[in-house]
Amino acid sequence: MSNPATPPRSLAEALRARDDTSLAVLLRARPDLITPVPTDLTQLATRAGTRASVLRALERLDRFALQTAEALAVAADPASYDDLLGLMAGDAGDPPVTAALPRALGALRDQALVWGDDDRLRLVRTAREVLAPSAQYPSPTGLGPTVREATSGMSPGRIQEIVAGAGLPSTHDPVSAVDALTKLFGHRKKMARLLAAAPAESREVLGRLVWGPPYGQITPEPAAHLRWLLDRGLLLPTAPGTVVLPREVALHLREGRAHREPEPAPPAVEPTATHRPQVVDATAAGQAYTALATVEELLKDWDEGGPAVLRAGGLSVRDLKRTAVALDVPEPIAAFWVELAYAAGLLASDGEADERYAATPAYDEWLDRPPAERWALLAEAWLTATRTSGLVGGRDAKDRALSALGPGLDRSAAPEVRHRVLTLLAALPEGTAPAAESVLARLRWERPLRGPQVGVPPRERSRAWGREDDLRSRLARWTLTEAELLGVTGRGALSAHGRALLGAPPVEKTPGKTPEQPAGPGDKLPVHHHHPLTALEALEPLSPPEQAAATANAVRLLAPLLPEPLDHVLLQADLTAVAPGPLRRPLADALGVLADVESKGGATVYRFTPASVRRALDAGRTASDLHAFLTTHSRTPVPQPLAYLIDDVARKHGHLRVGAASAYVRCDDDTVLNEIMADKRAAALRLRRLAPTVLATQADPATLLEGLRAMGYAPAAESAEGDVLITRAHAHRTPPRTAPEPVPDGPPPPDTTLLSAAIRAIRAGDLAATAPRKPTGTAVKGGELPRTTPAETLATVQAAVLTGDTLWIGYVNAEGTASQRVIAPIRVEGGFVTAYDHTADEVRTYPLHRVTGVAELAEE
Repeated sequence: MSNPATPPRSLAEALRARDDTSLAVLLRARPDLITPVPTDLTQLATRAGTRASVLRALERLDRFALQTAEALAVAADPASYDDLLGLMAGDAGDPPVTAALPRALGALRDQALVWGDDDRLRLVRTAREVLAPSAQYPSPTGLGPTVREATSGMSPGRIQEIVAGAGLPSTHDPVSAVDALTKLFGHRKKMARLLAAAPAESREVLGRLVWGPPYGQITPEPAAHLRWLLDRGLLLPTAPGTVVLPREVALHLREGRAHREPEPAPPAVEPTATHRPQVVDATAAGQAYTALATVEELLKDWDEGGPAVLRAGGLSVRDLKRTAVALDVPEPIAAFWVELAYAAGLLASDGEADERYAATPAYDEWLDRPPAERWALLAEAWLTATRTSGLVGGRDAKDRALSALGPGLDRSAAPEVRHRVLTLLAALPEGTAPAAESVLARLRWERPLRGPQVGVPPRERSRAWGREDDLRSRLARWTLTEAELLGVTGRGALSAHGRALLGAPPVEKTPGKTPEQPAGPGDKLPVHHHHPLTALEALEPLSPPEQAAATANAVRLLAPLLPEPLDHVLLQADLTAVAPGPLRRPLADALGVLADVESKGGATVYRFTPASVRRALDAGRTASDLHAFLTTHSRTPVPQPLAYLIDDVARKHGHLRVGAASAYVRCDDDTVLNEIMADKRAAALRLRRLAPTVLATQADPATLLEGLRAMGYAPAAESAEGDVLITRAHAHRTPPRTAPEPVPDGPPPPDTTLLSAAIRAIRAGDLAATAPRKPTGTAVKGGELPRTTPAETLATVQAAVLTGDTLWIGYVNAEGTASQRVIAPIRVEGGFVTAYDHTADEVRTYPLHRVTGVAELAEE
């Protein structure tokens, strides 16, 4: 074991010196490190230094922590805290940077990207390789290679020429010459005197290269001002025709700064307007109700079987356009509603041979819930879904079109971005709508490396990171739009029920304060700076039990704001009915059969037509049923034209009978059949008279029915027994389906129980790996299991039972997996040893024949 007072010599030793709380912080921030649980701290340190894990950790740093890591990558290895502070704050100092640096360095230490004491700070090797300059690529800071790196392939004679040109005495070897040049470039006063003698054109060249990129092109015969720089090593050749500005020279010109613009504090989320909270909540509730109506209308339109599933999966462009027209929304919005219904488990493919989309059985259960609970199910599905409707219409990496409900729409970062955007809204004063660009700027500060990096080599990642058109920015824009559509926000501000859905505490009301009026375009709004993060800004995603409680609270807040369903309509003389609000489901379903929806909005207008009345009669309703239904549910008298319409259609309904001949039509009144035979429109049906009251055709019954109805008749279909067939709307449903599982963005954060168990196992494994052992007859190399004969193993274990000593054993389980353990034997009998296993932190029994060997631990 290492002495705590001794500086750690490796990342493993630094982790070994941490307490359990510090290890828990590391494993919670980097959950990939315990998937699976490492056997000991050495393995944990090795895993923490792998490229994939380091890149994932770097992607989760905020901009200032990343700038700190970039500064360490161009500093000496190891570097002191003062060296790092100089690179971040510059020669003149920068109070905000000085104040924020301990937090940033602490974040790097917490995530095991930096280890060592303040006088010997070390960036893990993989992070240095990614962030440090190389011969091919500059650092993200814009700095190039050091003098030593840039002159590594240069001839000794040329190095001596540069040393002489810089005014330094010649040396006996290239190493001392490079050291002398490095010290000159790092000496502020000497460098100032050297540059003061430079021609103006030379200083201009340095000014163009100082903030990067540090590479430039020259001709075989460079101009005099370039030759002056080359002769003094202020520019060094890296390849034919290419020169680089050495890092030490650039730092002098930058006055010691590694970054042009350090960003120690996150940008503020700027408000654009402030509304009364009551207005925000009412607007959001109205949008929530519209969302429910839209999803219901979508699935009702697909009730008898929706669009066909493409061979590659998803909706065709034509079907998406039809859906958009039916919902009266643009196609991107239609794609959002379709994907939302799918994410909530209300919509799926039916799995038939002729595969089509349809509502699932869960949709019927969803319809039976109260409106606020229906909204909560949609909102929860949206918050956690990784499918991203905003990608619909784009192309994937193989240049294939992305379709709604199709593959390729999952983006694992979507839930995190949605939660983060809403959390930023929750941190604003109640009723405040943010400026979208300020939200995007804040997200880019928090995750500057989350961008389009697929296929980008590690050395080029710095050039791709932080682009403004990256996926994270687009996800944030889509989140603001979708939250408004869904009713989580109202007028751009987070609603009370949206705040509750996140688990954020309600905003405290200030007694006697008058609610703010909506701000005009020229009004100046207060700017709220948040650094360090406030409690609201640091909201974490909720666990399932916490989310259930938060959802119940959101339902409680939203329910009173939603309109109560009505049980009546207003009939009018122009054959229309006006529903002044949402209708109860039985009334809405019945009215939807009897009349056609003419317009929607705050009030829905239904129109009665002969076709719609005939539809109700086909569904088994009689004229008296329809009169009674309208009388019961209308607040106004039934208009005479509507009563006449119902009676007239009912009188004709079923007067003609259609059956199978292939098809026939019969009627007791032969004059009606004579009219049909004389009508030119009947020629396509090719009817012939079988009897005075019967006509036959080769067309099928459905075609004959449609043809006669198109001619203005109201025939009824009949069965083989002569009974009238009642046609009811058939609701097509898929077999039971589960909602699509979100695609996780790496391993999920471990809960407290898993963290405790993992840390306990790692500590115990580390104890087994590092505990000092007494010397045995057989030498054991590092990492190998102890080897003793069965007789020696039994004797040592029996002695430990008597003395209470702790032993180190090698053990091979039934699957053949070898491990090393530290045990305290309790008893030995029947070929088994029962012992307290420090590795597992419990009492276990081991077969002695599976113990490879045993060794006693040293006294310390």
